[in-house]
Amino acid sequence: MAAAIEIKYFNTFLLKKVLSNELLDYEPVYGGSFGIPEEIGGYPAPDLIITPTGKEWVIEEARIQGGYNDTTVDFGVKAYLVEDDNGASIRANSLIYSGIYNSRTGINNTNQFSVAEDITKSLNPSNGSIQKLYAEDTNLIIFQEDKVSRALIDKDAIYSAEGGGTVTSSNAVIGDIQAYAGNYGISQDPQSFAVYGYRKYFTDRFRNAVLRLSQDGLTEISENGMTDFFRDTFNNINSAQYGQGNIIGGWDVHNKQYVLSLQRSVSNPDQNYSTLNFDELVNGFSSFLTFKPTQLFSIRNKVFSLNSGTLWIHYSNNVPVGSFYGVTSPASITFVFNENPAVSKNFKTVNYEGDNGWQVNSFISDAQRADPGSTPGTWISTYDTTALVPSYIGGVYVDGGVTYHYGFDRKENKYFANLTNNSLPTDGEVIYGAQMTGIKGRYATVTMSTDAVTNPGGLKELWSVGSVYSISSY
Repeated sequence: MAAAIEIKYFNTFLLKKVLSNELLDYEPVYGGSFGIPEEIGGYPAPDLIITPTGKEWVIEEARIQGGYNDTTVDFGVKAYLVEDDNGASIRANSLIYSGIYNSRTGINNTNQFSVAEDITKSLNPSNGSIQKLYAEDTNLIIFQEDKVSRALIDKDAIYSAEGGGTVTSSNAVIGDIQAYAGNYGISQDPQSFAVYGYRKYFTDRFRNAVLRLSQDGLTEISENGMTDFFRDTFNNINSAQYGQGNIIGGWDVHNKQYVLSLQRSVSNPDQNYSTLNFDELVNGFSSFLTFKPTQLFSIRNKVFSLNSGTLWIHYSNNVPVGSFYGVTSPASITFVFNENPAVSKNFKTVNYEGDNGWQVNSFISDAQRADPGSTPGTWISTYDTTALVPSYIGGVYVDGGVTYHYGFDRKENKYFANLTNNSLPTDGEVIYGAQMTGIKGRYATVTMSTDAVTNPGGLKELWSVGSVYSISSY
């Protein structure tokens, strides 16, 4: 059996030691060493009775002739370097690079990590581990948990005495690391990263922020009217109640939007995710979406996502509008009627311009909060609501051979409906519910959605919505 012998120095001799069969003692020719140990592939110790069949040992010797007190050969350069600490070293805040790889010339030095060269770059460990790298032109963008930095690739920046920067070729693979302004990172969610053009999008869940990195630096786009939503949602993702969740980001090349899916680890479908998109044209998050992807990406002009291990293509002409992963959901919009908010009003009707097939799911007035409840120590909020207002087709009925519409009716290609109050009585109210027209309030929150009976799976646009109201006489 072969054995590997570590040679410490170049200036050494490898001596072969042969057994002697005199007196059947099988002693080595030279005393003092029994050669290679048995446990690493050597032969049994000489005091065991064996048959001499040319068994031999090899020993490293540094003395000329190998005799006692003979001249010692000077030590030379080590032939093999033994690391003092040969255990694995995990440096989560550092970069290391190997030799080059060039498929055209056949050069492949990716397995070479020479300790004689400066092949590592370390970032501030207080900013956490490196979660993602993104190469852009001559910059390498480095995303840590709590910081975003950049470094020149294959070039070094040299500054003149006047402070002007020039770029020159150098043998440095990764140049100096410079941090972007702002105490933001990517937390532990590199899958939230998406890029289009010169804009990069990602989240920092530990700071309740959604961020955009572009030519003007870092911008917290979650501040555009969505601060409360992201604060509550990120807290829920990190909470023990909902469990550790996932944050999935991707670029929708079809609509030019950043799509973000915040997914919680709970079984209730109504609580376990929120998917929404950011639109640069309005500089805000414009819509919530009804699908929950595990990945989302764009290739050329197509948008793809993964769900339950299946690849799906979006915006296909063969799929009904509002259908994701084989499930069709209605589209809805929520808005506020808030004209003259300081004036108490009576909202009597609702109207809209657009395609047929829209219904009013809810029409709710502003709430009067913190009224005493029927049980001592309880408090309630009161507000007026209306019943469902069906669409033009959804509310059709025939009476005496005449067709009527108890929801929206159409006049001159515009849809109108009366509002029927279905509120419960509150203290001091004389007329309430269906006894009165419309609902009372200073403003109203309205939710409209597409129905399930008008051109199912077809496109339904909504252009404008209005309401007729009268000012209360108090």
